[in-house]
Amino acid sequence: MARIDQTPFELEILDLSHDGRGVARRPEGAPNAGKTVFVAGALPGERVRVQQTARSRSFDEARTLEVLQPSPDRVAARCPHFGTCGGCALQHLDESKQIHAKQRVLLENLERIGHVAPRTVLPPLADAAWGYRRKGRFSVRRVEKKDKTLVGFREQDPRFVADIGECHTVLPQLGERIGALSALIDGMHARRDIAQVEFIAGDPTPEFGGVALVFRHLQPLPEPDRAALEAFGRAHGFAIFLQPGGIDSVHPLWPANPSLSFRLPEWDVELEFRPLDFIQVNAGLNGRMIARALELLDAQPGDRVLDLFCGLGNFTLPLARTVREAVGVEGDAGLVARARANAARNGLGNAQFHAADLAQDLRGQPWMREGFDRLLLDPPRSGADVVLKQLPLKGLRRIVYVSCHPGSLARDAGYLVNERGWTLEAAGVMDMFPHTAHVESIALFTPPA
Repeated sequence: MARIDQTPFELEILDLSHDGRGVARRPEGAPNAGKTVFVAGALPGERVRVQQTARSRSFDEARTLEVLQPSPDRVAARCPHFGTCGGCALQHLDESKQIHAKQRVLLENLERIGHVAPRTVLPPLADAAWGYRRKGRFSVRRVEKKDKTLVGFREQDPRFVADIGECHTVLPQLGERIGALSALIDGMHARRDIAQVEFIAGDPTPEFGGVALVFRHLQPLPEPDRAALEAFGRAHGFAIFLQPGGIDSVHPLWPANPSLSFRLPEWDVELEFRPLDFIQVNAGLNGRMIARALELLDAQPGDRVLDLFCGLGNFTLPLARTVREAVGVEGDAGLVARARANAARNGLGNAQFHAADLAQDLRGQPWMREGFDRLLLDPPRSGADVVLKQLPLKGLRRIVYVSCHPGSLARDAGYLVNERGWTLEAAGVMDMFPHTAHVESIALFTPPA
């Protein structure tokens, strides 16, 4: 493989890519003139001095060495690790501009992939931009050359773990203690056997502060290590879980039976969960998202509503407060069991839950044969094309689609509009992950006349 030319050169940044990098083209007269270059750390409108880091047939990659002409939207990154740590991509862009960049990504995807445009662009939804992240995973790596154990997110080069002591996007009670967590693991006999630490947070309880840490360990932990973990949990108010094997091996170390839950006060609903369950990362934005989804769905008291990819019942249970019946379907049988328990705990006898793989043939599913008035979907990144092509859409008054990937939403919107005759009434973005390039969005579809 030929070596990459490391000679710095200058570029004019034309746009922002879907992953938060600047987009430029090699200037006229230069080698490979017109070739696209993705530049880490650069913003539209800037002139920057860069160094190439990778190349492919259709584009090159580079990093910013110096900003020669800054954008008026450029701000100083709050985190000293920005640019190395891969947890954030947009801290150098003014917060108010980040959400507009994401809205542009959404609309461009809808047009380019789905060949559709919403009649109305919804106002962006946003909440706290710092200290919001209540779920995630820290990688752990013992680095002998540094004589320390690194705990953090992956670097922009994912082969490496970022050497960080704090994180401003993680909940402060944990984000300010990453250095302490690193020191804890570094002092353990099994420091080379801790592969990762997952974190998740609910509401505080009398026993602990609401944050739970799951330590994935590749070998059994000696008693002194277990004692150190428990002492750390007690000192900082963290529930400590151990994971010696697969998901089913997760068990509490301290307290003996910690309860994890969060409330949705607007709907008088409380959801209990387990430490590796999926919950929305941003608690404040989650409440706003549910409210907007229910507003767009406009479900009436006599309606029967289908909620696909329902998880723990994050949308289903608030819906059940307002409609005749809410039916949630989810592929993970464990989540379905906990959703049913959450319905019972909240006294919602009109919420049903079913386990089904929504990427497979669903013709034998009994809930498929029952009529619904409205549909809500919150699929994974792969989208909902398989299930949409199987659903009897006739009779539905509205579809609300919550998306974590604008490309799959655009594809599915194209199917609903161009093949099934539905109308994309409205779409807009939600800033679930401020300072990252993640684009979360919501869309409303109405049926053919």
